[in-house]
Amino acid sequence: MNTTPNYQTRFVVWLSLAQLISWGSVFYTFALLLAPVERELGLTRAQTSLAFSLALLAEGLLAYPVGRWIERGHERAVMTGGSILLGVGLLLHSAIDSMAGFYAVWLILGAGLAGSLYPPVFAVVTRRFPHDFRRAIITMTFLGGLASTVFIPLSDWLIDSLGWRHALWPLAAINLLFCAPLHAHLLRQAPVGHKHANLDGSPRPALKSLVMSASFLLTGAFIVLMMATTAALPAHLVSLLREQGLPEAWVIILPASIGALQVLGRALIYLCDQRIDMHLLNRLTPGLIPLGVLALLLAPLAGAAQISLVWLFVLLYGMGNGMLTIVKGTAVAEYVNREQMATLNGVLGLPQALARAAAPFLLGLLWSPQAGYEAGLWVLLLISLVGVTALALAQRLAMRARTDARSDNPG
Repeated sequence: MNTTPNYQTRFVVWLSLAQLISWGSVFYTFALLLAPVERELGLTRAQTSLAFSLALLAEGLLAYPVGRWIERGHERAVMTGGSILLGVGLLLHSAIDSMAGFYAVWLILGAGLAGSLYPPVFAVVTRRFPHDFRRAIITMTFLGGLASTVFIPLSDWLIDSLGWRHALWPLAAINLLFCAPLHAHLLRQAPVGHKHANLDGSPRPALKSLVMSASFLLTGAFIVLMMATTAALPAHLVSLLREQGLPEAWVIILPASIGALQVLGRALIYLCDQRIDMHLLNRLTPGLIPLGVLALLLAPLAGAAQISLVWLFVLLYGMGNGMLTIVKGTAVAEYVNREQMATLNGVLGLPQALARAAAPFLLGLLWSPQAGYEAGLWVLLLISLVGVTALALAQRLAMRARTDARSDNPG
């Protein structure tokens, strides 16, 4: 008999609010700090951008140990500690006076992000609600998706009103005085982890065998390739649209619409999740990304219909990217192993971080004065199609394994 409760709405909503703050106060605030930090410290855009890459690298390097700690029942310490690191890092950021100090605080903030963003909290709800974790993750991504909407204007107002140094104090305070106590309170009585057994007492598969399995390699390829695709485009989208000859108003309006469409995509998957087969949704929604890239490739050839195809790209890419967060967050649990999801996602942490950091740079390398971004878009179309195919194959393997398991244990 299944005695595991469905996810608790209040628990998930409070964790989602902490996600909104963690993403908004650090991840989305970085872009607003670039210009004032460059002016005051005399840094170039390349030098300041490196700080964010270092944060992503730190997050990726810590993903594996964070996953192991959560699986062993230390979720409260991980997420409380992550919020404390974010608060301390923001306070230290307000006092930097050199490039070295700037890089050091973003390494600290990267460590804090490793313990406070989606990967650890997805692992938390999967362990606590193993039969209803997908609904919890959908709720979290829907609410967490509002982080940029809330914090970009809020952080911008704080910087304008207080100066960039003092603006970091209230951002640090909400991490230290709200998120850290919230995690410490909510994450009491975590499920106890066992090294050689699952939570239900059944034998745990060896991690090495899972990592080397075709299901994990295919699922990992899907996650990393889609991460590369969705990380590459945003940094270049404004320049790409300008090169296509669109009016300046459209160049700003179109990219700005993507965030709202991401939230809409998550709302739709929330509404459809219990009405349409989950595995069918998982197959279809990532396919919106390559369809969007194809629309962007064809737009310059469409004449008077160009703007319609660019809007189609924005619609497909925005909604697809919003839904993709949910699929990536649940794929390892659904198609590889639920009990060791945190560790397996941790194994993918560094490849994801490298893909996220390298993809915008590589797309820039593929740009040429003669052809613009055409070659790069063809590459993104190809790797996104490979990623979608990899997930479909991982699904097939997982379904076949479950069918074989039921055949071997008919009772």
